Amino acid sequence: MRRIGVTGAAGRMGETVIETAGDREDVTVVFAVDDTDTETVADKPVHDPEDIGALLATHEPDAIVDFSVPEATVAFADACAAAAVPLVTGTTGFEDGQLDSLTRASEDVAVLKAANFARGIQALLSTVRAAAEALPGYDVELTETHHNDKQDAPSGTAKTLLDALAEERDDFEEVYGREGIDPREDGEVGVHVRRAGDVRGEHELMFAGNDEVLTLTHRAEDRGVFAAGALDAAVWLAGRDPGFYTFGDVIEG
Repeated sequence: MRRIGVTGAAGRMGETVIETAGDREDVTVVFAVDDTDTETVADKPVHDPEDIGALLATHEPDAIVDFSVPEATVAFADACAAAAVPLVTGTTGFEDGQLDSLTRASEDVAVLKAANFARGIQALLSTVRAAAEALPGYDVELTETHHNDKQDAPSGTAKTLLDALAEERDDFEEVYGREGIDPREDGEVGVHVRRAGDVRGEHELMFAGNDEVLTLTHRAEDRGVFAAGALDAAVWLAGRDPGFYTFGDVIEG
């Protein structure tokens, strides 16, 4: 059984990770961290982020699962690197300098960063690459929908889908929404963001041309799918050599 710590524990995903871990036999949560006044999450005491160094030393976890905010993730990565504890993070919205900090941490410890831990998204990424190769010149539009509390836009998953598209089509320009007289130009990829209700996550990529339309869609029905994937990643990452890993590495084994 792998021992894990959970940071961002009082958030939607952090709480789901702790609850999901409670139903599994291969992981156990040994501590939880959050910067709110929350005292417990799923019966786990919640500690202050400033105590992360002491918590790592005391509990000696096999990995940390982090769903917090970029500034906190950078601090957790530094602490994990110092303590030689692998880090799995699903935090999104990083700026370039913050990503550089994670890369530096990966020189000392295994770091796995993913915008989405759904296995279906990994299948979608492969399909997007194949579609982009098979349908050159087709117009492409990307739409993503999330709950009304999500901070970053577009989503990290949407950016990952655009990266996959760019592997086969490197000449496009991202256009975020349209308004007024704004006809579509060649080489554009429209990116549209919706925030409403409690939507867990939905991404749709449309290829249109040659009198046909191909629509590729992934919809998460429950946050548990992301939590399960993050825990799978933590189990897989424990004991790995220092380096920067992706969820695709977990799926490929």
